[in-house]
Amino acid sequence: MKQVAGTMKLELAQNREVAAFAQFDSDLDAATQQLLSCGVCLTELLKQGQYSPMAIEEQVAVIYVGVRGYLDKLEPSKITKFENAFLPHVIILLGKTRTNGKFSEETDAKLKEIVTNFLAGFEA
Repeated sequence: MKQVAGTMKLELAQNREVAAFAQFDSDLDAATQQLLSCGVCLTELLKQGQYSPMAIEEQVAVIYVGVRGYLDKLEPSKITKFENAFLPHVIILLGKTRTNGKFSEETDAKLKEIVTNFLAGFEA
């Protein structure tokens, strides 16, 4: 989990700081709008249903997709639908990660390939 989500806390803190500043400014450049959008996506990814926690390997997969920027172009309202459709595709791969306890470079490459292929065919 730490390997995948290492920078997420910093990114969310920066996002909240920029969001507070953006309330006073109506003219935001593209980079700032992208940063705000990314923060909204990461926040949506962290939400879980009440009394239905996600398994660690599922959390790793979802956070991986968010931190690596794969969901930057996806609307925040469609992230839950994405999660529900995406997780069955990676559950076997991430089961190995749970047993090993590490997120290897091989797992990273396979997950990157799965995410890219899935997003190419994903229609929200």
